[in-house]
This record gives sequence, C-alpha cells and structure tokens, in this order.
Amino acid sequence: MTTYYRPIPRTDQTRPEGALPLAGGWTWFDTVEVLYRDAPSRLLPATELPQEARDRLTAPRAPIAGLAFDAPHLMGILNVTPDSFSDGGEHDDLRAALAHAADMQAQGATIIDVGGESTRPGAEEVAIDEEIRRTAPVIESIRAASAVPISIDTRKAAVARAAHEAGASLINDVAGFTFDPALAPFAAEAGLPVCVMHAQGTPDIMQVDPRYDNVALDIYDYLEERITALEATGIPRARIITDPGIGFGKTLEHNLTLLQNLALFHSLGCPILLGASRKRFIGTLGGTEEARHRAPGSIAVALAGVAQGVQMLRIHDVRETDEALRLWQAATLGQAT
Repeated sequence: MTTYYRPIPRTDQTRPEGALPLAGGWTWFDTVEVLYRDAPSRLLPATELPQEARDRLTAPRAPIAGLAFDAPHLMGILNVTPDSFSDGGEHDDLRAALAHAADMQAQGATIIDVGGESTRPGAEEVAIDEEIRRTAPVIESIRAASAVPISIDTRKAAVARAAHEAGASLINDVAGFTFDPALAPFAAEAGLPVCVMHAQGTPDIMQVDPRYDNVALDIYDYLEERITALEATGIPRARIITDPGIGFGKTLEHNLTLLQNLALFHSLGCPILLGASRKRFIGTLGGTEEARHRAPGSIAVALAGVAQGVQMLRIHDVRETDEALRLWQAATLGQAT
C-alpha cells in the first residue's frame, strides 16, 4: 500500500518544539496528513516521519537557473502567440514582446517564460518552424538586454534547442516530456533544468470530461513517474521543478482539490510551480468573464499557494502580484522587502 505525506504548512512566528522547516523555505510544519488510496487518512507528528520522507520535505531546494528557493519567485508570462486565452496577439510583435519583458522585470518578475504555442483548451498544434520563428528572436533580444533567466514554454526538442541557443536556460513542458521523445535527452545533453507539468490529454481535448480516481494522488504518482523517467535520461532531481497543471484536463472541483493539497507535492523533493493565473475557474468563482480582469482572483490563489510553500508563481499580472506578495510577507512573516 503506497503511503503519501502531506505536510500541513504554517507560518506563525511561534514554532512549537519539533517543528520542521518545509523545503528550506518560509513555512514550517509539525503535523503531516498521511494519505492512502484505500484507507482513511490520519495525522502524524512530524517527528515520527520516516527518514526518507522527512528528508524530502525538509531539504532546501537547490538553485535552478540561478534562482534560490528560500523566497517565492514570480515567473512572468510572455506569450508571443496570436491566440493565447488571455493575451493572444498582445505581444506577438517583437517590439511589444521586448517592452513587456522589460516591464515585467521592472515590476518584480525574476524569470520570464516565453511561449510560442497556445495551450488553451481547444488549441491546435503549431508547426515547429513557426514556433521557433515566434520565440527564438524574442529570447535572443531579451538575453541581449538582460541577464534575467528565461524559460522556453514548449513541448518540442527543436524549439527548445533554438531557444537555448538564443539564451533560454530552462525548459517548461506542459506535456510532462511525453510529447516529443527527443526533448528530455536534449535537456540532459545541454545540462538544462526543466519544469515537468501534468496535463490529462492534449490541449485540443483536455477539457472533454476529465476524470481521476483521486486527483491529488493520481497527479502525484504521475509526477513521481515523470521525475524518475527524467532522472533516467540524465536530468537529476535537483534540476527539476514540478507543476500539478491547474486547468489542464481538470474540472473546477479538480482544481480546488489540487489547490487544497499543494503541500503534498513537496514530498516529491522538488520546487513547485503554480500556474493558475487568469484561469477559467477563477473567472467562474469570482464572477469575472474576461480573463484580463481576473487579477484579484489570480492573486488570491497565488497567495494561497505561497502559504503552502509554493516556490514559483507563473503569472500575467506581475506588478499587482508582487505588491500583494510583499504585503503578505510583511503581515504574515514580518518581512519587509
């Protein structure tokens, strides 16, 4: 029977004896929910954790792409596409893309995620040459102007190779390195860190009746399997970021369950990325039809993730999220940044 450990993160300034740091970050825990697929969960004092589980939950995460994970990072989204769900067509001109990248850095983004293929529900695949044409010149121009880390949001090895040659330093694959069998070997060969995400199905069909036995545990098992596969290609766990894939083949209820259980994914021993910005479920719950007006709801979800120790937030609204995060850190942790 597989056992899963979900730490219950806390941020109070007073820690009881026996409390443990969560992933070397800003939260701590003294209690763990022990989860099973075929039995009720139970609570366990953190001091009684098996050593391997304790090590994975407490060890500081190694820096990736020059970013340390003792504080949350903001990944600014730069979609150079005509059809992305929230900002399609706004930055598909080189000048507009560069201006937006510079603005996001000034507003608090510590990494820029460049994507040339929309992965919104119903989106169709983009040809490799076209995806390279959209992304490589933008990455090259950003790199010429700044040392900011750049990730390439792609499922394809040829696109990642062109992006790396242009200056990208991380591969972010929404398909979990299952779409193109050459992508993971390229990342290993180039020594690049990766972000592995869960999605049920490809973008064109992923929202057609998605189902799970247990959404949190199913996705945990998927990510553990993908991490093991990436390690086998030569990518060490210390260079892997995980993303449970909010909105990718999930119903509103699935998304909420994942958000309540984000801390579970610390047991994978990798940094966690949360990419919920402007997603449809935020509009549904917040009553905001237009995606570009969903910043308040997106920020609320982002801060809920940070309270569970999530190390990276993939976001559209950088200035607003940075301001909210600074205030959250001041009010909750007593950290004025």
